[in-house]
Amino acid sequence: MRYDKNMVKNAVIGGGAAGLACAVMLARAGREALLLERGDRLGRKLSATGNGQGNVTNAHVSPDRYFSDDRNAVARVLARFSWEDAVRFLESMGGVFLPDTRGRVYPAGRQASAVTDLLRRELARLGVSVRTGARVTALSHDGGAFRIVWEGGETRAENVVLAAGGCAAPNFGTDGSAYALAKGFGHTVTALSPVLVRLRTDPAAVRGLKGIRVDAGLKVVRGGAERYSCRGDVLFTENGVSGDAVFRASSYAEKGDMLLIDFLPDVSAARLASAVGEGEDGLLCVVNNGLGRQLFRRAGGDRAKVLALLKGFPLTVTGALGFDCAQATRGGIPLGETDEHLMSKFRRGLYFAGEILNVDGECGGYNLHWAWASANMVSEALI
Repeated sequence: MRYDKNMVKNAVIGGGAAGLACAVMLARAGREALLLERGDRLGRKLSATGNGQGNVTNAHVSPDRYFSDDRNAVARVLARFSWEDAVRFLESMGGVFLPDTRGRVYPAGRQASAVTDLLRRELARLGVSVRTGARVTALSHDGGAFRIVWEGGETRAENVVLAAGGCAAPNFGTDGSAYALAKGFGHTVTALSPVLVRLRTDPAAVRGLKGIRVDAGLKVVRGGAERYSCRGDVLFTENGVSGDAVFRASSYAEKGDMLLIDFLPDVSAARLASAVGEGEDGLLCVVNNGLGRQLFRRAGGDRAKVLALLKGFPLTVTGALGFDCAQATRGGIPLGETDEHLMSKFRRGLYFAGEILNVDGECGGYNLHWAWASANMVSEALI
């Protein structure tokens, strides 16, 4: 595909999931696209998704799985691109993608980097111009076109898609610097915070439990009312909890909330009452031995208190780990500042896709689905 160094039809800033998808969709429709990525290679964060296994979407995608300033706008974007559409899009480049029992969709090979390779191969097949090592430092509009300046070069473009991510996982290049490019056109940025992340508690509350992993029920309680519940892995750390269930709960938990852990969600309180004995060895073959000893010590040897802790171990949230450890960003460019095609209301021809927008989803492939779906919405407007 032709690349004119002085002027391009469409420039996509950001070589993550949303940017890659947008460039592919535009090129498939015969539309010129230049893809600019600040890092030395495309899709670094995508290659780590799903714990390296590539959780690309979820069969339960719906607006209520997302947090945003405008859920109706989220619904409009999702209505244009279902989880089946995401699978068809990816499988059109090769591979097989299958949902698990929780609806999480993975490549059959369970390798996230292979998903990136699919997209990179398609870009090459389509002849899309790609510039890596191109960190955009300035974006402006002179009334005729956008001027894009990056370290080592510049170009002009009729349309620009900002798909440069949020603040989560800055080791992959998503450090939040792209928000400044949008602010130059009058956009605002909502409060930013890390989500899909480990939660902190009082270190004393988890002392002696570090390294213990359990398949547990987890509730988030605020003001005595249950806010969220799920089941999955809970891993105790030196200053809090991690694991799949905690990452999901982190989208709902705030400082001061109570976490209640049910160590045996498949076992009734009555059955436990008949199985639990006295003393520190009273939980043999009930829970991990180290966990059992800690529970008896915390209960002061009181068997009734031990039984209560087994079904509702309380931890008060004191905060979360930072963006360095987070998978996604809460906050960003408000959807209210974009039109129905995710184009800026302040500058015609400026579009947004992916995590840079004020949209974040639950853990389980929902954020990657937003990347595909928002890229689809933008590319449809530019085709």
